[in-house]
Parts: sequence; C-alpha cells; structure tokens
Amino acid sequence: MDVYVIPIGRDQYELYCEPAGETDSEIEGQASTGFFGRLRMRFSEMVRAAEQRQREAAPPQTSWLSRLQERLLGWVALRIAEQRLLWNLRRHTSAEACHPQDMAFDQVMALITDMLKADYKRHRQWLVIDGLGFAASGLVFLVPGPNVIAYYFAFRLVGHWLSMRGANQGLHHVTWSGRVCPPLAELRDLASLDPSAREQRIQHIADRLELEHLAAFFARVAMRHA
Repeated sequence: MDVYVIPIGRDQYELYCEPAGETDSEIEGQASTGFFGRLRMRFSEMVRAAEQRQREAAPPQTSWLSRLQERLLGWVALRIAEQRLLWNLRRHTSAEACHPQDMAFDQVMALITDMLKADYKRHRQWLVIDGLGFAASGLVFLVPGPNVIAYYFAFRLVGHWLSMRGANQGLHHVTWSGRVCPPLAELRDLASLDPSAREQRIQHIADRLELEHLAAFFARVAMRHA
C-alpha cells in the first residue's frame, strides 16, 4: 500500500492514498442479524449509494425527503474520501511512505505515528459521542425502510469504528518502508496560490505521479488548513 505524505503549507501535512476501487468484503460478507450486523448493513448500503451517486448524474429532486437524502449522500461521499486511508490500512501489514526528498525517513515515521495516534483518539471520542446519540434516538432507527437518520448514525458509528481499527493497524501491525518522491516537495508552497493557478500546478504534479484524485484531495484539505 502506498501512503503519500502531502505537504499542506510549510509545516503541515496530510496522509493520502488513492481509492483502491474494491468493495469492503469484510463488512458486506458478515451477517446482517443483531445490533452490529444491522449497523454494518446500513453502512454498506450507504457507501454503495454514495459511490453510485459519484458515478452517475443525480436526477432532479422534488420532495424534501429526496433532497435531504441527496445532501446526505454528498456528505457521505466526502467522508469516504477523508477516511479511505484509515479504512484501507485495516487490510494491510506493509505500507510504503512516499515523502518529499527534504524529509528523512525517521522524520516521516515520527509524523505518521503522531497523526495515526491523533486519528485513533479522535475517532474513539466520536465513536462514544455518536453511540450515545444513537442510543438516545431509539431503536426505531433500525427498522427496515428509507430511514435517513438511521443511515446517518449507522454510517458515523461504523465509520469511526473502521477508522480506529485502521489507525491501530498502522501503529502496531504495519511494517513501514520509505520512498523519496521529489514532486511532493513542489506542493509545499501551493496552498497560498489563487485557486486557478493552484489547481493547474497540482494537476500537473498529480499527472506526473499518476494520482487521479490528488487534486481534489489537496483542494479540500487546503481549505480546511486555511
């Protein structure tokens, strides 16, 4: 698994990987009975719907419920993009950290370790918060049917759980190696450019690295760090 250390500004970094294009067989292959089984089923349904929404043009929405569902699927698509790295780490025992040439591997690993520890702690906290919210909402959300709120809570709970597992896997069970990737250093000063010039430069770097979704990722995280 290739993990890219992306500079966002002078001293800020994000970890990135390309979508693997594979279904989550671990989730889909498990039984849908019981409390956690139904949560996993809701999660898989929402991931599939959000990914289909990205591939196909959304039809015009007329009712308030369909508009709410469409907005929720857009939110889910963004969360999938943000958490794909941690979800993918669950399946791997080795990973290669691709980093700018001005960073030593020890420095890269210290950065990755700190980020994974912070991710684990953050998702653990949100798992508790969303779990309490889910419990307070009542078990009625687990009944069959297009219950948007049930999908929302199921996605958040299972998503945080998978992210925790990915962070733990990366910290304790993944063997890391390093690879210098010179084009990454060119990203360091791009966050301060105006959007049009930045997009062109990033796309050029993404093409050189053969990273299809890097430009969209960089634009999203640069806005968050601004």
